[in-house]
Amino acid sequence: MQPAKEVTKASDGSLLGDPGHTPLSKKEGVKWQRPRLSRQALMRCCLVKWILSSTAPQGSDSSDSELELSTVRHQPEGLDQLQAQTKFTKKELQSLYRGFKNECPTGLVDEDTFKLIYSQFFPQGDATTYAHFLFNAFDADGNGAIHFEDFVVGLSILLRGTVHEKLKWAFNLYDINKDGYITKEEMLAIMKSIYDMMGRHTYPILQEDAPAEHVERFFQKMDRNKDGVVTIEEFLETCQKDENIMSSMQLFENVI
Repeated sequence: MQPAKEVTKASDGSLLGDPGHTPLSKKEGVKWQRPRLSRQALMRCCLVKWILSSTAPQGSDSSDSELELSTVRHQPEGLDQLQAQTKFTKKELQSLYRGFKNECPTGLVDEDTFKLIYSQFFPQGDATTYAHFLFNAFDADGNGAIHFEDFVVGLSILLRGTVHEKLKWAFNLYDINKDGYITKEEMLAIMKSIYDMMGRHTYPILQEDAPAEHVERFFQKMDRNKDGVVTIEEFLETCQKDENIMSSMQLFENVI
C-alpha cells in the first residue's frame, strides 16, 4: 500500500470542495457544478482504492455485476435506483460493486474491515480510533454493518457532494453520540484520532497540542450562543462564512 503522504485528493473531490481556498466572497452567486471525476481521481480515495484494487481491468464485461447487483441478498435497491441516489455513473457503480463483492462476499462491511483498511493506508500512525468514528458515520442505522448502498451513498457525498452536503456529513462524524449537538469533547476526540492516524512522520510535523488548539479555535467561532455545544445550524453557518475554518478542515482531504 502507498504511504499516507502519497494518498492525496483531487481538487474536485475534496471533502469541503475548495482546496484552493478561494475566498467565499469571490464565490457568491457561483452555482455549484457537478464535477467529473475520472477513475484515476476516484482512486485517490482510500476507500475507493481499497474497493477497486480487486476489480477486473477497466473495460471488461460488467454485465455480471449489473445482474448480481439487482439480485444479491444485501443489495435490494438495484443499479438504477443507486444511480439516482448518487452522483456515480452506471459504470462506476458496477466497478465499485464488483470490488465490494470481491472484498466482502457477505455483502456487508464491518468495523474491523475499516480498521484494516486505514491501518494499511496509514501504517505510520494508529488508525484504530479514527476508523471507528468513520465507520459509525457510514453506518447510518447503527447496526454494526455497512451495506453496499450505504457505502456508495456516503462516498458520493464525500467525493461529489455540494459543500453543504459535505459539511452535514462532517457534522455527523463529529456528533459521536448522534444527539444533534457537537461538544468540545467530541470534536477533540475526532481531531485527536486524525492526528494519531497521521503519525509523527508527516510534514509539516504535527505537534501534540495541535488537536486541542484546533478545537479551541473552532469552538470559539462556532458556539455562537456560548451554551457549550454546537448545533448543525451553527456549524453550517460558521464553516461556510469563515475561510480559515474551511481551510483548516482540509485536513479531512487526506483521511477519507
